[in-house]
Amino acid sequence: MTSAELKSTIRQQPFRPFTIRMVDGRSFTVSHPDFVMVSPTGRTAIIFEPDDSYSVVDLMLMNELDVPPPKATG
Repeated sequence: MTSAELKSTIRQQPFRPFTIRMVDGRSFTVSHPDFVMVSPTGRTAIIFEPDDSYSVVDLMLMNELDVPPPKATG
C-alpha cells in the first residue's frame, strides 16, 4: 500500500469513511478526512479517534484500505 493511495482515499469527493487494516491485524476507522494525516515523507500517518487519542502507524505495514460503497440516496 502506498501513501498516494491513502491520500487519494482521504481526498475523494464526496468523502466516504474507510478502514485502514494493518498487517498485524489492527484496524482504524477514518470517519472524517480531518482524522488522518500523512507525514510529508509519506512513511507514517497519524490516525485520530473521536476521543482525541491517536495512533502513529508505519504505512509500509498497511495492507488494505477498506472503502465501502457509497450509501444509496433516495
